[in-house]
Amino acid sequence: MTQWLRARRLLTEQGWLDDHQLGIENGIISAIEPIPAGISARDAELLCPAYIDTHVHGGAGVDVMDDAPGVLETLAIYKAREGVGAWLPTTVTAPLKSIHSALTRIAERCERGGSGAEVLGSYLEGPYFTPQNKGAHPPELFRELDFHELDALIEISRQTLRVVALAPEKPNALDAIRHLKSRHVRVMLGHSAASWAQTVAALDAGADGLVHCFNGMTGLHHREPGMVGAGLTDPRAWLELIADGHHVHPVAMQLCAQCAGDRTLLITDAMRAAGMPDGHYDICGYDVEMREGVVRTATGGLAGSTLSLDAAVRNMVQLAKCSAEDAIHMASLHPANMLGVNDRLGSIAIGKRASLVALNEALFVQHTWIHGQLHTR
Repeated sequence: MTQWLRARRLLTEQGWLDDHQLGIENGIISAIEPIPAGISARDAELLCPAYIDTHVHGGAGVDVMDDAPGVLETLAIYKAREGVGAWLPTTVTAPLKSIHSALTRIAERCERGGSGAEVLGSYLEGPYFTPQNKGAHPPELFRELDFHELDALIEISRQTLRVVALAPEKPNALDAIRHLKSRHVRVMLGHSAASWAQTVAALDAGADGLVHCFNGMTGLHHREPGMVGAGLTDPRAWLELIADGHHVHPVAMQLCAQCAGDRTLLITDAMRAAGMPDGHYDICGYDVEMREGVVRTATGGLAGSTLSLDAAVRNMVQLAKCSAEDAIHMASLHPANMLGVNDRLGSIAIGKRASLVALNEALFVQHTWIHGQLHTR
């Protein structure tokens, strides 16, 4: 039995199609065609590929590092409400035992599935950083890069570890990048004081891009372009962007879109306070406070975000002057390309999974379908 979804406008990789419908069989897109004459009902104003959040720590009061039943289920359901069809639960710098436990829980979720957004694997953010741009990560828990330790992380994750973030100036970093790439793990660079030259050397070694570009790294200077300068100008680099207007000024968001629009990955970097009221929370073992949706440490530093991915898309349109089409691709097609899952996710095409989001004209989420199943908000 073919399921049909009809939209006033439907977004493909090639652009918008007016008054088109999708045929879906067993959760897979089987047809894309004009809506037959005489059918006036529409399931969506704008029908788009579901978003993919490649970097998210928490939300709805829970955190990926929480060793409690149902945490990933809660987060998966929460993410689906913001139009996310797939995501990478992201760890933080913590004792190695805690990281191992988190990777095991994520692997189990990958294998058994569940409600809400699909878990594609894990993202290791820390402990392979340097103190100069530590952010909310505890520097006393930073570790040196060791091949045996990295291999153990991959094995504990049951080969579901998708991304490792590290500082490229650390000893053995270039060899570690090559090693991780040989194990089919993506490498992102961040929480680092690396120079432009060190960043380019890491990209030469196979690194894939920058962790939350502009944040936790050396900025752009006219005599030392730093990590930001390398990322903006090197066509090999994917750039994660927290487009909340707090982590990155709207002009810097616009700069990223203009210099690297086809390499920009919208992420949330959300922590447990996302979707919750203002108050006191914790991240990486530190007490933090959220005021008016912005989370800061006791010393005033930003500590993760409370951003939703659908809001990031709207912000790129309103603050960075992107087209809706480009902003949506930054949250769907680009992450799928970066992770190498664009054969099945990231765009609307025959043969791909029917993971979809219905948006209104203002780009607010109306419905989310995951593998053809309507997610109940």
